[in-house]
Amino acid sequence: MSKLFLTLHVLVAVLAVGPVTVAASLFPRSVRNSLNGWSNQAPEARLLHRLTRVYAAIGAGVPLLGIATAAAMGVTRDPWVIASLTLTAIAAGLLITRILPGQQEALALLNEDGRRTAAAPDAPAAADAARESAALLKQLSMTTGIFSLLWAVVLVLMILRPGSSTGG
Repeated sequence: MSKLFLTLHVLVAVLAVGPVTVAASLFPRSVRNSLNGWSNQAPEARLLHRLTRVYAAIGAGVPLLGIATAAAMGVTRDPWVIASLTLTAIAAGLLITRILPGQQEALALLNEDGRRTAAAPDAPAAADAARESAALLKQLSMTTGIFSLLWAVVLVLMILRPGSSTGG
């Protein structure tokens, strides 16, 4: 049974976590390009947000299958499993509380043409709006970078399994 759980765990991780990570990482650049008038990437940004949201829901199966795998293998108390679950919880928290809401906020900046939604009536207000959107996108880029790094560390832990009798 552990081989079945492990196979499903790896399969869902590859097919769900990978796309979430890539879509979330590409999203800020798409919005930034649209806001700066370089190209209308609003449809792309909306698609990347939808991919992030849908694959995040599918990706919820990764830790569930991981716990089932660890239980079947009798390693639920191994440090690498606990560390992996902790990092996964942190990554999920970032996704739910920072990345998805940040993407929603960034999409609200765009109109259908991929430009800023409401042009400010004066130059100082427009400059403030531009600074706020730039700050939002920088924060979102940083958060998605941390999200990606967390998953990379989890992947290393899954492969090396430090402290395990079969690990490195």
